[in-house]
Order: sequence, then C-alpha cells, then structure tokens
Amino acid sequence: MADKASLTIGDQNFDYPVMRGSVGPDVIDIRKLYGQADVFTYDPGFTSTASCQSAITYIDGEAGILLHRGYPIDQLAENSTFMEVSYLLLNGELPNRAELEKFTHTITRHTMLHEQLATFYRGFRRDAHPMAIMCGVVGALSAFYHDSTDITDPEQRMIASHRLIAKMPTIAAMAYKYSIGQPFLYPQNNLSYTGNFLRMTFGVPAEPYEVNPIIERAMRRIFILHADHEQNASTSTVRLAGSSGANPFACIAAGIACLWGPAHGGANEAALNMLREIGRPEHIPEYIARAKDKDDPFRLMGFGHRVYKNFDPRAKVMKATADEVLKELNIVDPVLDVAKELEQIALHDDYFIEKKLYPNVDFYSGVILSAIGFPTSMFTALFALARTVGWVAQWNEMIADPDQKIGRPRQLYTGATQRDYVPVDQR
Repeated sequence: MADKASLTIGDQNFDYPVMRGSVGPDVIDIRKLYGQADVFTYDPGFTSTASCQSAITYIDGEAGILLHRGYPIDQLAENSTFMEVSYLLLNGELPNRAELEKFTHTITRHTMLHEQLATFYRGFRRDAHPMAIMCGVVGALSAFYHDSTDITDPEQRMIASHRLIAKMPTIAAMAYKYSIGQPFLYPQNNLSYTGNFLRMTFGVPAEPYEVNPIIERAMRRIFILHADHEQNASTSTVRLAGSSGANPFACIAAGIACLWGPAHGGANEAALNMLREIGRPEHIPEYIARAKDKDDPFRLMGFGHRVYKNFDPRAKVMKATADEVLKELNIVDPVLDVAKELEQIALHDDYFIEKKLYPNVDFYSGVILSAIGFPTSMFTALFALARTVGWVAQWNEMIADPDQKIGRPRQLYTGATQRDYVPVDQR
C-alpha cells in the first residue's frame, strides 16, 4: 500500500499518512482531517476506525487468529496458568520462574477485601443481580484504596492493577454468596487463583472444601480464554473513561457496566437460555426449522461470531473442556443433552456450515458453567472477573501512550437548526 492516502472533497485534495502495524491492515491517519477540511468521518460503532495503538492483543477474524502479545490463545489456554497470562498481558513477556512466583505472591496477598465492604454488600437487595453488585463494589474500591488512585504515578497504577486482579474473584464470590444467603468465605492463600475462587464460591465454613482438579482446570481455561479481546465495547469503555483521568477503579466499574449488556457479556447466558427453551433433544428439529425460517424471530444463540468469520479459536479448547467437565461430573440433564446434540448438528449440517454458524466460546462456556453449578446470573460476573486483567492492561497502556487524548467522538447532527424560544403561553 502507498505511504499516503488521498482524499478529494470538491476541488480540494488532501493527503494523509498511512500507518503500518506489525501485522494486520494498514491504517489511514486522519487526525488532521477536521482542521484541514472541516469535515468528519462517519463510522457508527467505530467498526472501521482505530482509536488507539496497542501491542497487547491481535485478532484476525477471517483466519480465526487470537494472539496475546504474539502467543496463540490455544497454546496459552492449554499450557499456562492464569497468573502467567495475567503477567504476560500486563508486562509484555511471559515471566520466568522467579518473576512468576513474585507476581503470584503479590496477587495472592491482595485478595482480601476491606472488612467494611461486607457491610456495603448488605445494602443491596438479596435478589440483586451479581453484575449490579460488582459495578457498585468495584467503583467503591476507590473510597478504600487512596494510595493507588494517582494515575500519573506508574507504581500506583501497577498497585491498583494488582489489587483489581486479586480482589475480583473475592468480589464475585461474595456476590454469589450474598444472593443465596450463605456467609462469606475469606480467601485461602495456599490455593491457586481459580481454586481459591471455587472454594470462596461453593465452600461453606463448617466443612473442608476439596478443589476438583478437572473443574479447576476448566475454570482456569475459561479465565484465560476471556482475559482480553482487543478493542471490544467494554475495553473501549475502560479506555474512554480512563482518557478523562478517572481513577482505575471507576474505569473498571465502567467496563463492568458495559459488559453487562446482553449483546456483549451476556451471550453465554443467552445461549444457555436458548438450550433451556428447546428443552429436550427431540425438540431440536423444530427449532432448527425455525432458525432456518427467515420469518421466524427465533435465533440460535452461541453460534457464529461477529469478529470470527470462519471459526472461533477459543471454541476448540472450550469444547474439549466441556467434554472433560461433563464426563467428570456425569450429570443427567436434558439441557446438556440438547447442547451435545445441537453441537453435532451444527458441525455437520450443510446449512450451518454454509452460514458459518459454528459453536462459539459462549456456547461451550455456558454449558460448562451450568454443569459446574453456577446460576446463569453469575455468567457475566465470571466474564468480568476474567476480563479484568485485559482491562487493566489496556488501561495501563493507554495512560502511558503520549498520543492519547481525552475521548471525544463527533456526530452527524440531524436535529433542528437554531430557532427562537417561544414563551409557554404562546405555544
């Protein structure tokens, strides 16, 4: 591609530099467009607009590629721990043994919540959605940790990042415990990140909790597969909030609020609700016919992906994980039977193949989480837990970028032109 792009507006010509990344499409730098030509570009959803430079995550949707700092997601999910991936996203390189031990020690010693936050939980209704609680509690962290809110100090930024990664499992587990009326459990430092979360969620004070290694591995993979996904809606929200100079806890709370939307973080919950609507394997042909009918509002959830056009690179790992979990738990549930049957149809039916409606990560993660025992209301909270490391990595990168300005999207105004005020008795 040429080093510049030319734009003609009326009888005027403008040249703009073409920027090249290490991989992926080239980008036309139009930062000076408005000052030179008095026009904006129009790009609803920013699907053709790069809002930043980033070295964290790369996605090629056509080829089904997802890389974290250059490492393929399937290799990370199969071979690394969540602490390794967290260190990688934050620091740019995989840690050596000493670095990993120090990082893990730091995260483990930050898992406890301030005791007054337990009282904060009791201000919510018992039936409050876990995401509502997480929005409130994470935002409230800035009221407790004043020593890590100065975003101009790199050390404070990293302390805040460590605290958020460490405390999110405790926050999520307490949201679950509160909803079912059970006492909160304190973190246990001899357990892994995922093992600790499972114990705080499903353990009870009166009995020892044994972490099932199959379930622990499944949760580790789920956390890794959801750790970051480039400039999606919630990550862009975190960056936009951070561009104003907001403290890190407020920025992550904003990301959680955005993730709560059913078009973003609620996809795995929607997929499981669809399986429950189908009910039993013998009902599948009816719903397949409905899905193929353009006039029927029913849509298959958990199939295909907006970004990945051929396959979701995370789905292969998640499918294997689903098989392991269902075998380990030996659960008899018609909904899970529906999932297995529907998966086989999607992988072999010509309609699904032609439309590229393959089972995606949300399809499998919903099945896994349901089998483990999480209610659907917790699915998005678990997504937020895992995505926190990606959010803080992206936030840190944005703060350190000298080219970053406060976010200020423009608009194509279509309202009334200037008019004079009319007193109320003359209208």
